[in-house]
Amino acid sequence: MAKPEPRFLLVLSFLFSVSLCFFHGKSWQVFDVEDGLSWLNEEDDEVDMAQTRHDPSRSCDLTSGKWVYDESYPLYDSTCPYLSTAVTCQKNGRPDSDYEKWKWQPHGCKLPRFDALKFLGRMRRKRIMLVGDSIMRNQWESLVCLVQGVIPTGHKKVFYNGPSMAFHALDYETSIEFAWAPLLVELKKEAGNKRVLHLDMIEENARYWRNVDVLVFDSAHWWTHSDEWSSWDYYKEGQSLIKSMNPMLAYQKGLTTWAKWIDLNLDPRKARVIFRSMSPRHNRENGWKCYNQREPLPFFSHQHVPEPLVVLKEVLKRMSFPVYLQDITTLSALRRDGHPSVYRKAISQDEKQHQRGISSDCSHWCLPGVPDIWNEMLSVLL
Repeated sequence: MAKPEPRFLLVLSFLFSVSLCFFHGKSWQVFDVEDGLSWLNEEDDEVDMAQTRHDPSRSCDLTSGKWVYDESYPLYDSTCPYLSTAVTCQKNGRPDSDYEKWKWQPHGCKLPRFDALKFLGRMRRKRIMLVGDSIMRNQWESLVCLVQGVIPTGHKKVFYNGPSMAFHALDYETSIEFAWAPLLVELKKEAGNKRVLHLDMIEENARYWRNVDVLVFDSAHWWTHSDEWSSWDYYKEGQSLIKSMNPMLAYQKGLTTWAKWIDLNLDPRKARVIFRSMSPRHNRENGWKCYNQREPLPFFSHQHVPEPLVVLKEVLKRMSFPVYLQDITTLSALRRDGHPSVYRKAISQDEKQHQRGISSDCSHWCLPGVPDIWNEMLSVLL
């Protein structure tokens, strides 16, 4: 039998590597290579599909790196019409702007600058939906502002439907959507006006996720609220009403319900699913930990893996559907300078002189800012 040509072997090796890149389920499963390649842009060879479990010499860990000051950033400014007031820190009077100019530099490879035309080309005739809480909306606003500048006036529209919204790039037949579901599972008001969190019910939220080409999820912050701030009075599982439960056990149960829905209802040949890890907060000292911070931390004195991230990884490992974990927690934890702090609204001269009387937001992010980097990573994954 004739020996295969070396070029053929090289191509075969590449296709096999690509097919393994997105799997975090129980075992190595290879989906149809032709379907997998339909998501890839052959010109994108700057980064080997990132954060994989196969040959480390051929992959790039996007989570390991450093923040580098770059005068060419930001990629848009705070006049973007789709930004909400709470994140337009420059408009709200923040005196410094260096927080807009830091880019993430992974060790050993390059994170490509966001290219709006290339992104829209990949997403042509597709729906991408970001699902989660207000920090996911923070990311949605970033993504819309990253792409909208290359689309002529009159060729783009935004529709708002309560807490959900959709940006349409009409020439590309592309929609970038946000769906409000901070707990993923269902939270309902029931008898006696009691708020009940159903750990095993999800269909009311999930009906919006059908027929979406790219789904990006997050869910962590609402699960970690203390009893005083929690959004529910009771948990419910089956017919059992439960007053108290370890929040991480509840989170694991809720995520498991989400995972079962994904496994049963989505086709990996048609849909891509990404789960973005939790955005870090810098809320110590009553929310003032991030106030007046002007640059990223250079390193951590000790690494801390948040418990919700541990729970999430365990749930993803048990799934059959290939969900990609986009881990932004550690790199974002270095950016305590990136939050709105007191600049979540325009503040008066009197308030500036008595700032201890104003609330400080160390959870959400100023835009332009850190979520733009999350979206540069997202663009690489797609």
